[in-house]
Amino acid sequence: MDPSSAPSSSSSAASSSSAPAPAAAAAAAAAVEDLAGGVAAMTLEERFALLRGIGEECIQEDELMRLLQNKPVPICYDGFEPSGRMHIAQGIVKTINVNKMVRAGCKVKIWIADWFGQLNNKMGGDLKKIQTVGRYMIEIWKAAGMNLDGVEFLWSSEEINKRAGEYWPLVMDIARKNNVKRIMRCCQIMGRSDQEELTAAQIFYPCMQCADIFFLKADICQLGMDQRKVNMLAREYCDDIKRKNKPIILSHHMLPGFKEGQEKMSKSDPSSAIFMEDDEAQVNVKIKQAFCPPKIVEGNPCLEYIKYIVFPWFGRFEVVRKESNGGNKTFVTMDELISDYETGALHPADVKPALAKAINEILQPVRDHFNNSSEAKVLLNTVKKYRVTN
Repeated sequence: MDPSSAPSSSSSAASSSSAPAPAAAAAAAAAVEDLAGGVAAMTLEERFALLRGIGEECIQEDELMRLLQNKPVPICYDGFEPSGRMHIAQGIVKTINVNKMVRAGCKVKIWIADWFGQLNNKMGGDLKKIQTVGRYMIEIWKAAGMNLDGVEFLWSSEEINKRAGEYWPLVMDIARKNNVKRIMRCCQIMGRSDQEELTAAQIFYPCMQCADIFFLKADICQLGMDQRKVNMLAREYCDDIKRKNKPIILSHHMLPGFKEGQEKMSKSDPSSAIFMEDDEAQVNVKIKQAFCPPKIVEGNPCLEYIKYIVFPWFGRFEVVRKESNGGNKTFVTMDELISDYETGALHPADVKPALAKAINEILQPVRDHFNNSSEAKVLLNTVKKYRVTN
C-alpha cells in the first residue's frame, strides 16, 4: 500500500476546534458518506482481510466479521500520549494502519491523550508543552500521507471537559469494579513496570484509558501489543455490566530496537530506532550499526523493518548489488526474502543499504514538509528545545 495517493492537506477533523459547528458537522457527514461509498466497492471478506492484516492478534475474529456485516462504518480507536520524539513505528506504521482502516470503511478516532501525558509526568507535567508536542505529531502524520478524510483527532482535555458528566461516572464505575492489583497489571500501557513506585495519578491512568474506549463509542481498539492489558480490561468490564457487544481488540506488532535482544524501540536510546526527523546520514549510520546476523531471521530487527514498513509501503524490496554478489534483485514477498536470507543468498551487506535507501525514501516527504512549512519548522524547533529542558 503506497500512501502517497492519500491527501496531504489536513482534514476538517484535524482543525475542528476552529471550524463553525454546522460546517464541521457537514464535513463529518460527507466524510462518512464517502467511507460508505468506498465500502460498497469491497467485499465483506476483503474488508475483513484488510483489517485483520493489521493485527498480530485479534480478539475476536468472529466478532470482527459480525461487526463488518452489521455496521457499514465501524469506529476504530487509536490513541497516543504526546511525549517527545516520534519513532518510525509511531509515524509510519501508524500511517499504514490508519490508511488500511479507512480503506476498509472505518472511521478512525485518534485520541490525543494530553491529560494522560500530564498524569504520566511527560514534559514535566507541563500541559502546554504536551499539547505542542501533540500538534507536532499531527504535522508528521499529515506529511507522511495519513488519509485524514477518515480521521478525527480528539484532544482528551477538550472532550472530557465537554462531556464531564458522562466521562467521570464511567471512570469511577470502572475503578469501583476492579481492585488495585488488576489495575497495576495495566501499568505497561504507560511504559511503566508494576514494580515501580507509581504516583496515585499513574494508578488512575488505566481506569481512564479503559473509559476512553466506551466514551469514544469505539467498536475496535487498534493499538500496539503493549496496550493489550487495558483493552482486555475493557472487555472484562463489559462482562461486569452485562454488555453484549465488546470492543474488538486489534493489536499490531511492536517493532524491536536495533540492538541485539532489544524487544522495543526506546525514545531514550536514539540509536535504538529511526526517528521521523532523522536525516539521511543518521538513518544510514543507524541501519549500518544495527544487529543483523547472517542467515538468522528470528529476532533480526532489519528484517522486521522490511516486513512491517517497507513491504506494506512499496509492495516490494529492491536490492542493488554487483553481479559477482548475485546481481540486483526485487523481492515481492517476505517469504521469498526470508528464503534467500536463510540460505545466505541474501547477506546483511545486501540488506542494510537497501533498507536504508527505502526508509530514506519514505521519510523524505516528512523532511521536506518541516523544511518548507514555517509553521511546522517552528513546532519542530520548539519540541527540540523541550527535549533539552527535560
